[in-house]
Amino acid sequence: MRRSPWSTLAVLSIAQFMVVLDVTIVNVALPHIQSDLKFGANDLQWVISAYTLIFGGFLLLGGRMADLIGRRLVFVIGLVAFAASSLAAGLATTAFELILFRGIQGLGGAMLSASALTLLTVTFEHGRQRNIALGIWGGLAGLGGTMGAVVGGALVDSLSWRWVFLVNVPFGLLVIAASFFILRESRATLDKAARTFDVAGALLSTSGLLAIMLGFIRAEPLGWGSLEVVALLVGGVALLGAFVLVESRSKSPLIPLRLFRTRSLTYAVITLGLNSAGFLSMFFLTAIYLQDVRGLSALNAGLEFLPMGIAAIVGALLASRLVTALGTRPVQIAAAVLSVAGLLLLSRVGATDAYATGLLPGFILFGIGITAIGVAAQVGATSRVANNDAGAASGVLNSGYQVGGALGLAVITTLTTTHITDALKSGTGQVTAAVGGYDYGLLIAAVFAAANIVIAIVSPSTRVSQPEASLAAELEPVVA
Repeated sequence: MRRSPWSTLAVLSIAQFMVVLDVTIVNVALPHIQSDLKFGANDLQWVISAYTLIFGGFLLLGGRMADLIGRRLVFVIGLVAFAASSLAAGLATTAFELILFRGIQGLGGAMLSASALTLLTVTFEHGRQRNIALGIWGGLAGLGGTMGAVVGGALVDSLSWRWVFLVNVPFGLLVIAASFFILRESRATLDKAARTFDVAGALLSTSGLLAIMLGFIRAEPLGWGSLEVVALLVGGVALLGAFVLVESRSKSPLIPLRLFRTRSLTYAVITLGLNSAGFLSMFFLTAIYLQDVRGLSALNAGLEFLPMGIAAIVGALLASRLVTALGTRPVQIAAAVLSVAGLLLLSRVGATDAYATGLLPGFILFGIGITAIGVAAQVGATSRVANNDAGAASGVLNSGYQVGGALGLAVITTLTTTHITDALKSGTGQVTAAVGGYDYGLLIAAVFAAANIVIAIVSPSTRVSQPEASLAAELEPVVA
């Protein structure tokens, strides 16, 4: 039976749309989840972090598994895990259950996302058709991120928060069924030394990052000097050290350490991590602020985010044009400045300020900046990496983005919760304390964004052709 490559693209794009949608669709449901499942203020961020951290931690392993045991097989396994855990998350009755199933969602998402991109590249030959396919793929992924808050708000208001997870089930079943009829199985041709999964590398890196996150979160109730917090932080660093040792001795590591000899890639990983930390924290804090402080419904909160999503798409398109004329460094600096300006404007918003003069300008500036800096960093990194390492470099960049977001969210929510708790203890009113905590969290996010100005200044500047720049814009995670 002859299979059309465009039907393959349709199946893969629907799956990727689901994965990206799941990052943002949950945010507007957070106040309802917190109330229904009795989440503590410091534990709620795990609904986001469990997904993004596991996704980033196992993305490279998912790609390796796809190459070794079959890309369609791993894609379907990932889909089954994603759909089943979505169903379980929608039926969760405790906070622990929801966090557990969100982690499994992240694992399934990593497997299907890594294998889907590989399936797409082997289906379309290099050239015009592949560029068109990647453009559609990237556009739908961007649409998933942009529409997530609106779709999530509509589901929460019309049904319940559980449907932000349950909505994945019918689409997942549809794509699973279509996969067996439309997708072709394929494997990579690798030498014997490269035929290893490097599970130890994935487990060590993810465990180390989890320990560090827990250390930051437990510091709020226990104090930074407590034995538990110190043990978690030191243990996390030790696990990451063991990960570097394992990767340096492996004949086929998940992350070839030689990649970090390329200065532009090292800086890009840091840039994307800080970018994601600022974005996820802003989205998390603002979604709660809009509903708990300003009293908006979930749908109205989602609609207020929509201009930021449109601005993010504009930012990616602008950056793809400007890096060809100006180079990556000027674009990164300007984009980082816009991100800082947007966050500072948002940090000045009170409980009753008008949307058009308070939130909207900050959303637009931040939306443009957040994707423009990502495109410029990705262009600079991948343009200086050898062709044989391009896939590994792309995976490292994506993992850095996801992991940086999870760690940054842990830091900012911990410090924000401490700020609100201290304000309430001093006699500050509930609304005033909440607004103060929101503003404080965004100021910390602005510090992360400001760090990207410094990184951009010391990063190498690169000019590339328009097709290369456009491709980076299409593959940039547009999750606003």
